[in-house]
Amino acid sequence: MTTPYWLDEPARELPGGGAGGHVDVGIVGAGVTGCACALVLAQSGVSVRVVDERRIAEGASGRNGGFALRGTAAPYDEVVASVGRERALALWRWTESEIDALEELAGDAFRRVGSLRLAVGGEEREDLRDEIEGLWADGLDAEWIDAPGGALAGRFTAAIRHPTDGVLQPARWVRRLAGLAADAGAEFVEGRRVADPDELDADTVVVATDGYPSGLLGELEGLIVPTRGQVVATEPLAERLFEVPHYGRHGFDYWHQAADGRLVAGGFRDVALEQEFTADEAVTDDVQGSLERFVNELVGRTLRIDYRWAGIFGLVLDFLPVVGPAPGQPATWVAAGYSGHGNVLGFACGRLVARAIVGDRDPLLDLFEPARLLGT
Repeated sequence: MTTPYWLDEPARELPGGGAGGHVDVGIVGAGVTGCACALVLAQSGVSVRVVDERRIAEGASGRNGGFALRGTAAPYDEVVASVGRERALALWRWTESEIDALEELAGDAFRRVGSLRLAVGGEEREDLRDEIEGLWADGLDAEWIDAPGGALAGRFTAAIRHPTDGVLQPARWVRRLAGLAADAGAEFVEGRRVADPDELDADTVVVATDGYPSGLLGELEGLIVPTRGQVVATEPLAERLFEVPHYGRHGFDYWHQAADGRLVAGGFRDVALEQEFTADEAVTDDVQGSLERFVNELVGRTLRIDYRWAGIFGLVLDFLPVVGPAPGQPATWVAAGYSGHGNVLGFACGRLVARAIVGDRDPLLDLFEPARLLGT
């Protein structure tokens, strides 16, 4: 079935919003970013309305692989090279603290089990070695695994264990986050598309749709590139083989076991890379076939695939989020461009925007400035 595994459980019904009257802040998108932003704003006494053309968490927040990872989509040593050691370290420490905050709020939707970044072959092993040397040099916790064993033996040449990380039931998490925001006073309007920021009747608008095109961002439209990620979930396995989130081949393959034993695996965009730069959520035979063969090889037998789905994330070429007022639109903020790491970065950036709106601007926003995408 093409309903994402994560969305195939009951959701709490929130009070219906009338979408009437002026609010201080209007948020477009009821995923992790929009809900995190709404919670902080509502707790700060700001009137806030969240509007989504679907239901809460039905976009990327309910369609991903369920990873909660520190940092960005780029390895730590590469971020040091591009933005400098001081800012890279601040960015990594910030995401670690945001995972701590997520853990406090998420309840049984989050398990902090660490993660494994795996090397396939000698070249990727050297890349991992460069990354862990950078992590260690700056006092960041990481463990080198020279020869992964168990079900990984013979397939991978090395791994880095990141103990800070974990796995999510992402739809449950975002629905819980929305519930907390609603309890704090945020209004939610589902099933309505916003075509113009003025429709929200708000002093400030936050566009939190990540890779899904909104049509609300002027010159930025298309520069946060819609990119499709496809995922499968197998039948439940009796044995626990992959407790932690695993990712290899520079992030093109990723998998873990959910709490009920299902193997959740995604990736393989590179088998048809050009066709995956799209906002179409359809699954495709070539990527799905590769995923199916992959999970069968991992386990050593043919597995039944119970769920197949796709979601859209926003890819940015420098792998840094895009957060701040949209160029030429000072009353419209954007928080997007997580390049596939939206479960943590989306939560963190939603909170970052909310704090900035109420007057507590973090210096990290200088690093995430949207105008950089325009070369200004």
